[in-house]
Amino acid sequence: SPHLYVPFLDVSIGLSWPLYMVFAAFVIVGTVNAVNITDGLDGLSTSVSIPVALFFVSAATWWGYAQLGLFAAALVGGLLAFLLFNAHPAKVFMGDTGSLFLGGAVAGMAFAFDMPLILLLVGVIYIVETLSDIIQIVYFKLSHGKRVFKMAPIHHHFEMCGWSEIKIVTVFTAVSTLFCALALFGVMNRMM
Repeated sequence: SPHLYVPFLDVSIGLSWPLYMVFAAFVIVGTVNAVNITDGLDGLSTSVSIPVALFFVSAATWWGYAQLGLFAAALVGGLLAFLLFNAHPAKVFMGDTGSLFLGGAVAGMAFAFDMPLILLLVGVIYIVETLSDIIQIVYFKLSHGKRVFKMAPIHHHFEMCGWSEIKIVTVFTAVSTLFCALALFGVMNRMM
C-alpha cells in the first residue's frame, strides 16, 4: 500500500491505493496549474523554480538517486540558460507549454522521491500565487465586486503597489530559496 511521507516528523502515513490516486491527481493538476499561474512576469516562474530544482538535486545527491539527480540537474541547467533570455526585459517567453511542463516536472519529482507533501514547502510561491487568485475570485463574487488585492495573482498586486518586476522576482526567488532550504532540513533525517 502507498505511503505518504511527512517531512520533519520523519513518519509515513499509509493510504489505500484509490485514495492515493485521487490525492496524486489533485496534487499533480494543482501543481501544474499553480506554476502556470506563477508565470506572469518576466523570469518569475523560471527564477522561483531554480531553487526547487536545486532542492531535488540536493536530495538526490544525499540519498544516491543518480537518475533523479541527473534530471533535476538538467532542469536547473535548462532554467538557468532560459533565464538569460527570460529575465526582464524578456526576449523569450515560457508560455503555457513551458510552465505546464515545469509544473509537471516539479510534481513528478516530488512523487518520484516519494514525498509529495514537500511541495507545500518547495512550492510555497506557487501556492501563494494560486491562493491569491482563488481568494480574489471568491471574495469578488461574495462581495458583489469588491477586491482583496489590487490585482490577482499576487505578483500583479505588488506591481500595482509600485514594485518593479525585478524586485518582485528577486523577493519571490529569495522566499522560494528560503523555503527550499527549510524543506531540505525537513527531509535530511529520512532513511531511504
